[in-house]
Amino acid sequence: MSKNQSGRKILRRIVISIVVCLVVIGVTTYLVVWIQNTEPTAEKSGATRKSAALVDTIVVEYGTYRPEIQVLGTVEPAKEITLSPQVSGQVLELSPEFMPGGIVNEGDLLLRIDPADFENTVNMRRSELHQTDAELQLELGQQNVAEQEFELLGQTINNSNRALILREPQIASARATIEAAKAAVANAELDLGRTAIRAPFNAQILSRNVNVGSQVAVGEELAQLTGIEEYWVVATVSMRELQWIRFATRKNVGSPVRLRKPGVWGTGVEREGRVERLIGNLDDGTRLARLIITVEDPLGRNSDVPPLLIGMIVEANISGRELADVVRVNQDYVRKGDTVWVLKDGKLDIRDINIVHGDKKYAYINQGIESGDRIVATNLATVARGIPLQDNGDGSEEGAKE
Repeated sequence: MSKNQSGRKILRRIVISIVVCLVVIGVTTYLVVWIQNTEPTAEKSGATRKSAALVDTIVVEYGTYRPEIQVLGTVEPAKEITLSPQVSGQVLELSPEFMPGGIVNEGDLLLRIDPADFENTVNMRRSELHQTDAELQLELGQQNVAEQEFELLGQTINNSNRALILREPQIASARATIEAAKAAVANAELDLGRTAIRAPFNAQILSRNVNVGSQVAVGEELAQLTGIEEYWVVATVSMRELQWIRFATRKNVGSPVRLRKPGVWGTGVEREGRVERLIGNLDDGTRLARLIITVEDPLGRNSDVPPLLIGMIVEANISGRELADVVRVNQDYVRKGDTVWVLKDGKLDIRDINIVHGDKKYAYINQGIESGDRIVATNLATVARGIPLQDNGDGSEEGAKE
């Protein structure tokens, strides 16, 4: 085949390819235009809602309420001591209750140190006292003789020497020796009494470091005791919430507190306490104020309540000072920018409010709401003042007055 024929075939193929491409492009363009022209046209809906949304509402009223301040606190002993002996010796006896977890009453015997040496000392000091008393009696007898002789001598003896002749210095010395001997007896008896170590108050034994046969010395740690009449819960609160808490004074009790430990005690189980004191320095870690909550009968010995354990972290709900002439609204119903939604004459009204205090559950409002207003509790997809709303008819009053 010649070169001219080969070139014509190539040119023909190119022309055919171009034609095919143009046809495809044309058909595609036609289909696109046709689809666009035949697609249904969406009608623009009106900007105003024609049907009212069904919402839940809460009726609110002005009243007096107590805000609740919820904090965490750590249980600590109100009274705790390290028990130590005041005399040295060997431990002869231990009380059955003198063990970790044991409960003892004030005056109960905890342990006894061998009293033999101390009994001997008491006997020796009493003997010394008898001896000095006998010496005094001898001096008094000699004084009586000297007095008789002095009377017989009459005026031949100078009155300035009378005290010496009547042995008055010797008698004074004997009397002083007797007083010292009495003090020695008292000290010996005191040490003997200290061999019996007793509970200084109603307490629970936290730890014990001795056993029968142990040799103990003065000041040595025998045990740790904590009082069982009262425990403290030390809680931290923000500085701005202190104004709502009432502390105990000589005339008034502090704010009531409800203690909870749901994961341990179960739901609905509570302990009662009272705010007692504000600690004078801030917590080093959190820089929050610290306060003391007192709890009586912490171990629940006199009632059917769960015991508090030292070191336990509990939830403390403090009942604050009364707030008068306010509306209490659930925090969920307070909207962005401190506003609430109110159903008024079948339409949504957006109110600006003033919150005087807020706890974790409620906001306390003194401006922006009127008694009898129906607060919208339902979340709305479209929020605009004046949109139609319909109450479902189950509106209830928010909170109870206290």
